[in-house]
Amino acid sequence: MNKTRAAFFTLGCKVNQYETEALKNIFRQKGYEIVDFSKEADVYVINTCTVTHLSDRKSRQAIRRARKNNPRGLVAVVGCYAQLAWKKIKEIPGVDLIIGTQGKKEVLELIEKAKERKDFYPLIEVKKLDEKVTFEEMPLEEVGRTRAFIKIEDGCEHFCSYCLVPYARGPVRSRKLEDLVKEVERLTTAGTKEIVLTGVNLGAYGKDSGEDLSLAVVIKRLERVPSLKRLRLSSLEPTDFTMELLEVLADSAKVCHHLHIPLQSGDDYTLKRMNRLYTADEYRKLVSYLRYLMPCLALTTDVMVGFPGEEEENFNNTCRFIEEMAFSRLHVFKYSPRTGTEAWSYANNLSPREKDRRSKKLTDLGKKMAAEYSKTFLGKEAEVLFEQERKLQEKGKKVLEGLSRHYQRVRAQAGRELIGEIGRVKIEEYDDGCLWGKLI
Repeated sequence: MNKTRAAFFTLGCKVNQYETEALKNIFRQKGYEIVDFSKEADVYVINTCTVTHLSDRKSRQAIRRARKNNPRGLVAVVGCYAQLAWKKIKEIPGVDLIIGTQGKKEVLELIEKAKERKDFYPLIEVKKLDEKVTFEEMPLEEVGRTRAFIKIEDGCEHFCSYCLVPYARGPVRSRKLEDLVKEVERLTTAGTKEIVLTGVNLGAYGKDSGEDLSLAVVIKRLERVPSLKRLRLSSLEPTDFTMELLEVLADSAKVCHHLHIPLQSGDDYTLKRMNRLYTADEYRKLVSYLRYLMPCLALTTDVMVGFPGEEEENFNNTCRFIEEMAFSRLHVFKYSPRTGTEAWSYANNLSPREKDRRSKKLTDLGKKMAAEYSKTFLGKEAEVLFEQERKLQEKGKKVLEGLSRHYQRVRAQAGRELIGEIGRVKIEEYDDGCLWGKLI
């Protein structure tokens, strides 16, 4: 008897990726076979994003692609875009079920309800996000041997003037400490070497608990898990760094010396209009102290170009500030007007051509800084978590590839038995955005 097949498509952040993996586990436990999204499936689940208008469009395209892959299949649309735009989604032909950002773990029961409906419109299960909403437990049951993302927080209350996430995700909700510790223990005992803590606003962990809970408390507790080899943090806002957290990061033997701290702009006027709640100098002082605590820190960031009212002088201030910070990786994205945000009403929107110009300038700068940072590891040793084997035609050999503690992609000749293991590599060369070395 053939298994019922399910296919998944994920847009957006690491939180969405974690939730999709958790959903796959739920489907597997009920006997579903997971197939590629391009294949014919009985059920298609599209986990959407609404950070930009482009992500909205990609979500709609995925819905239509699912219907084309199997006109008789059931299509479930979940996530941030579904939370905010369910009225638009229900008008797209072929959608059977819409779930917002809460209630995803009930998807199988809702699919059965959707199958029984005879209405033209889909079953809509979009819950109101208010102070009564709680953290939705969706633990992972199966992961690979290398790395696993663990969601420990949901929601955001920053309300940056350009962002819809607080409206799509609701208030801060934190996972119970004992539950996340159990998941880390189970996954690492089964062989997972690196745990990446993630959340919509990771640094806000514990603020809703009414207890003495914080991200620093989580890290200190996970330090005591013997089977955990590496701990990585997905993204932290500049305003999230308390003295307690700084001390824990400096003292930790397991936290990777790689931090992603969104900048968005290096210009104070623009930062204020973005409602980012810090100045360029405050960001500078934070980075300076972090580099004092963690020499060779890999510092990655996000920066936005084309925010309404961003004049050439403001943009140049950002360029100079980014050069000064010497980031190891730069993610550049163009401002996208979002209905319902404060910035939607701002005047002086830049032309697409000007946004493209600024994006290219910063992207080129980012590539230059990334190469300069990578080259600082030449001649040094690095602990590399090998993830996969690559066959390189131009070099005529097979190599293993993985990530160092400083978020550097490293390649070395080694046997496949080291996939999923941590090996020590002497770095000898930098080429094509990657470090090369020999296994020690």
